[in-house]
Amino acid sequence: MTALLPVVAIAPVWLAALFVVWLPIRTVWDVTFTWFAMGYLAGGLLLFFRPVQVLLLTPLLGARRPTRDERALLETSWRSVLQANDVPRHRYVLAVLPSDELNAFACGGHLVVVTTFAIDALPRDELTGVLAHELSHHLGFHTIALTIGQWLSVPVLALARVGFFLQNVATAATGAFAKGSSGITAIGRLIAAMLTVISWVFLSALLISNGLANAVGRTAEFQADRRVVGMGLGRPLANALRRVIVHGGGERPSTFAERIASSHPSALTRVTRIEALLRTRR
Repeated sequence: MTALLPVVAIAPVWLAALFVVWLPIRTVWDVTFTWFAMGYLAGGLLLFFRPVQVLLLTPLLGARRPTRDERALLETSWRSVLQANDVPRHRYVLAVLPSDELNAFACGGHLVVVTTFAIDALPRDELTGVLAHELSHHLGFHTIALTIGQWLSVPVLALARVGFFLQNVATAATGAFAKGSSGITAIGRLIAAMLTVISWVFLSALLISNGLANAVGRTAEFQADRRVVGMGLGRPLANALRRVIVHGGGERPSTFAERIASSHPSALTRVTRIEALLRTRR
């Protein structure tokens, strides 16, 4: 339920942005705004179908199918995670992201993406802990709300960018063609100011929604870690996070702005909490 807060925050501005998009479209296509909005939402639902995620979402993320050797390494760990949670094998799809970063993430409703470096660098038990953490995001429905929020943000972000572009055009045109007329200059500046205000309204809604999403995301990380500890894989996950710290990641944000912009708690904080949960279980 908490993961839906960013969706609730962006929904009113999404309706306003979609209404602006609908206005020129209705001149060439006789469709009501209600059906237009419902069609947009239906398009977002397609993102949750596993074949669509494999064919469209995976390439958009820069990921690919695992090679034979990668699949052999992943399947051993993945099978034990699925069995521990009584989850059928066909429900989720593993993908590989070519990257030198030690990372993995869950996406959409079915994707679990692991970097090539994580596959090469992590021992089997630590890879199992990482995969268990990403599966926990799916089991906690964290990725569903995030995907919905991102889909609703598309027209809002597009209108914000168009507004800033038109504001720059209006400012440049005013400076180039209205130098000799104070009246035209005032009108041009007024138009530019209005476009700036409108753009900032959309952009501010995005920033608020992203801030809420980051706060929810940090909580979701702790929830996923807690679920992994319940699976009996807390120690391997903590060891994998320590490896992240050794490779230069996982620092705590030092400023308030960095904390707001951070979607994940630091690896050090997560290790500390996992160790506390392990002590409690013992």
